[in-house]
Amino acid sequence: MVVPGKGLIDGLKVTAKTLGRRAVTEQYPDVQPELAPRTRGVIALMEENCTSCMLCARECPSWCIYIDSHTETAPSVGEQARERSRNVLDRFAIDFSLCMYCGICIEACPFDALFWSPEFEYAETELRNLTHEKDRLRDWMWTVPAPQPIDPGPSVIEPIEAIEAAPSDAAPAAGSASAPAPREGGSTPPIAEGEE
Repeated sequence: MVVPGKGLIDGLKVTAKTLGRRAVTEQYPDVQPELAPRTRGVIALMEENCTSCMLCARECPSWCIYIDSHTETAPSVGEQARERSRNVLDRFAIDFSLCMYCGICIEACPFDALFWSPEFEYAETELRNLTHEKDRLRDWMWTVPAPQPIDPGPSVIEPIEAIEAAPSDAAPAAGSASAPAPREGGSTPPIAEGEE
């Protein structure tokens, strides 16, 4: 049987419970939020490390990275050495209106030129202004936190012989087929056709 006004009464109970509680709203512009250490805010660029290899632009699923570069020849170091050519980065831009924040470009970069920055205040009034050039990406590099220390791992590593010699807790169940015992040479006997 449906009681008329039951939904209204349940809603008023929830309202009465929350009336006595303190508000947990963060006063955002005045108080900055505490972000997790690995927050994905925006992608920062360390321009010195970029070799214009185009791996990040090729791997990007949304095609939001634009790179332009030119080749310069460096003078030879010795008399018999030949001139070397190197790529010089002219333009590196990311269109954050297309970016999915998947991090594939950061993982694909072999020279550690791209990093996650926790910076998140880069809203714009026009969509075309969300394409940020290398100067702005470089400025975000200073907000990238230091890497976390490497886990030292276990202090004592047992030798493999000690692990193999340890008795097994699980005994084979009665009636279950067990693997054939190895021969003295160390290999298992061949299985004849029809046996499995």
